[in-house]
Amino acid sequence: MTNVLSTPRPVPVGRRPAVIGSLVVVLALPAFVVAGWNIDGWAIAAGLWAAYLAVGVFLGHVPVDEGNLAAAGMVAVGRMTRTVVLASVLIVVAVKDSGLGLPAAVVFGLAFTVEFLLSLFAYFGGEAGS
Repeated sequence: MTNVLSTPRPVPVGRRPAVIGSLVVVLALPAFVVAGWNIDGWAIAAGLWAAYLAVGVFLGHVPVDEGNLAAAGMVAVGRMTRTVVLASVLIVVAVKDSGLGLPAAVVFGLAFTVEFLLSLFAYFGGEAGS
């Protein structure tokens, strides 16, 4: 197990995890309509998901190589911070109106979980580097 975690791998190329996470958000809309839930909760989740993806696209354009530790640090902190900031927005919304915030948090959380797990599978399923 230690060998799997300590073996360096190249960063996977592709947007499949983000697309499938976005599909989770899109498929949640009919569930909201059928269940009669407040569409504003879905809209908040969709907006936050779009912001999450936009920050990811921005960070994906930052050149990260062995000679540029500042850029690598910025990307690492940015990727961690974007989720914390967006989750904080969901917490504030849920405190103000739980009927709005809870469904938004569930949709965003499901999309994030799907995207995160697929990204992990893509990374650890890739060929080990040297």
